Parts: sequence; structure tokens; C-alpha cells
Amino acid sequence: MDNSNFTYMLINNYYVVSVMSGTSLDGIDILYSKFSFDGKWNFKIIDFETIPYSEEWKQKLKTLIQFSKAKLNQIDSKYSEYLAHKVLNFINRNSIEGIDFIASHGHTALHSPDQGYTYQIGNRQILADTLKQKVICDFRVQDVELGGQGAPLVPIGDRLLFSNYDFCINLGGFANISFEENKQRIAFDICPVNIVLNHYVNYLDVDYDDKGKIARSGTINISLLEQINNLPFYKQSAPKSLGLEWVKEIVFPLIDSFNLETKDILKTIVEHIAVQISKHINVKQAKTLVTGGGAYNSFLIERIETLSKSKIIIPDNEIVEYKEALIFGLLGVLKDRNEVNCLKSVTGAKKDHSSGKIFNPKINV
Repeated sequence: MDNSNFTYMLINNYYVVSVMSGTSLDGIDILYSKFSFDGKWNFKIIDFETIPYSEEWKQKLKTLIQFSKAKLNQIDSKYSEYLAHKVLNFINRNSIEGIDFIASHGHTALHSPDQGYTYQIGNRQILADTLKQKVICDFRVQDVELGGQGAPLVPIGDRLLFSNYDFCINLGGFANISFEENKQRIAFDICPVNIVLNHYVNYLDVDYDDKGKIARSGTINISLLEQINNLPFYKQSAPKSLGLEWVKEIVFPLIDSFNLETKDILKTIVEHIAVQISKHINVKQAKTLVTGGGAYNSFLIERIETLSKSKIIIPDNEIVEYKEALIFGLLGVLKDRNEVNCLKSVTGAKKDHSSGKIFNPKINV
């Protein structure tokens, strides 16, 4: 092919259904959006929904790291089928007709890039066959093969869609940050957030600490705060990323060794999160975009604002809740165009690259 004509042939409007499941297990985020290019990328969110997990799936997804590879493979097949039907129902419910492709992040089962592997379930051929649509998915594996962390992948979207902010922070299962430095995008995981807060608040038979009210009522345990702030991860330089394995092996045992009341654990962890985040955004007149479920934790936001000089901006709810799903849609668009969607400055891979797998529906399925 004559590559000089390739860019000319590209279309500049894409209608994409993107699917995301995060470590906090809130549910499956499904988004229908339009991406358009006119010298810069723009987006319009059209339909969106979060579909809660059944208790059975929630428990299964919580314990994925305990399964053998054979069992995980089996779960992957079932989860891919489950995901396909949820997406199909979303498409039918909203009478969506124009779709260029489905972009699926899947759900992270294993993530140990330093040992050379990452595994997202929900990225199988059955998605394309059931939905009768092209599917672009499994965005992390290639980056790890190229020596990268396979995460975070959202910063390319921060650069292309949210460049009017100095810092972009997502408060999901983990907090991650992205920003420009010396004309390079820098990004990394900062610390755990909802993956820890939700774990402990579950002991009180609630799913999450609404607006951080329970944490607000607690007392900070200075010794725990000091120990958790001094964990080796926080001294490492970027690129770096976190996974559930690290939380289970390091964070939970440390917290549990103090035998604290839940409200005191929550207040101490909120302070820990605020301390770690404020270190990276303590810049006068900077604007920081905050998204993810943690943006609704008023107490946490107050503590970040108190400890940092940056102006904290929380956008409309649909951006708070669906920004990651939106950006995985953009990753799919960039993959479809064979353009860079993974930045070596972010993940530490050997080179910038266009990551993801493309599945087309099999004929007569």
C-alpha cells in the first residue's frame, strides 16, 4: 500500500460503544459516543449506563488472582459471553444503529508487569460474534511485551481530549495521574483508593462510604499513616503501576495489624490518599481535573484541597463516571487508524505503539 495516501483515506468521525470494568467493581460501564477529528480530537457522549454486577460475579472478580490459569481461562470465556450480552442489551435498549466498532477494556484479572504478564478477561472472539460488530480490545498485553507497565493507558486520552487541564487524576480503585512535562506525557499510579476504602467499609454492610461521612467521623492513627506513607512503592520513580496483588500482600496486612475501628481506618486512609496526591499537584494556579468514583467522596476532596495549592475541578457526572470508558473508545479509534495509543513516556515500553487486538465477527455465526 502507498502510505502517502493512507491518512487521506481515514475517516474523521467514529461512533463507538466502549466497555470498561474497573478494580472497584462498581459494575460495567458502557458508553456510546462520537469521536471527530478536525485538527484536534473532540468527543460527544450520547448514551451511557453502569450495569451493576450480580453478587456471584462480584465475588468471582474479587478473587481472580486465586484461580489456576486453566480455571481463569474458563472464567474468561464465561465473562466474555456475559459482557457481550450486557453490551447487546445496551445497544438494543437505546436503539443504537450506527456503530463503527466496540472498544472493550475487559476486566483486569492479573497485573504483574515486572514479571512480564498482564491478563484482562472479557476480550474474546465471542464478543464480535455475539454483537456482530468489529471489536477492538485487549489494549495492555502488547505494551507489557514491549517492556512496559501496560498501565496507565488513559493518558493518551488526557492529552488529546483534556489538554486544558494541568493535571488529570482519576480516583477509582487506584488513583492515577497524568500531565505534560518537557513535551512528554508523564503518568503513573499514585496510591490505592476505593479498592481499600470499599474493602473496609464493606465490614459495616455498606458498599461505599457515602461522601466520606464515616471517614470524617474517625480519628487518624498517626503510626499507621506514617508506615503506609513510607511504603517503598512511594519512593519509586515513574513509570510505575499498582495491582490488587500489591494491596493484598502489603497494604491489607499492614492495616489489619493495627486492629482499628473501621471509621479510624477510613480516616487514616483518606489522609494517606490526600497526602500522596497532594505531593504531585502542589502547584499554584494549576488546574486539576478529578474524575472517578472517589470524586464523590467530599471528605477526600476537601483533604486534597487543603493539602494542595492546585485548583480541583470536578466535571459533570458523565465525565466523572465515564471518562475512562470514553478514553478506551478513543484508544480503539487510534488502533483502528494504526496510530499511537500507548506512550513509552507513560508505560516505560521500548517505543510508542498502537496497541490492541481487532476481532471481526465470523461469518454465519
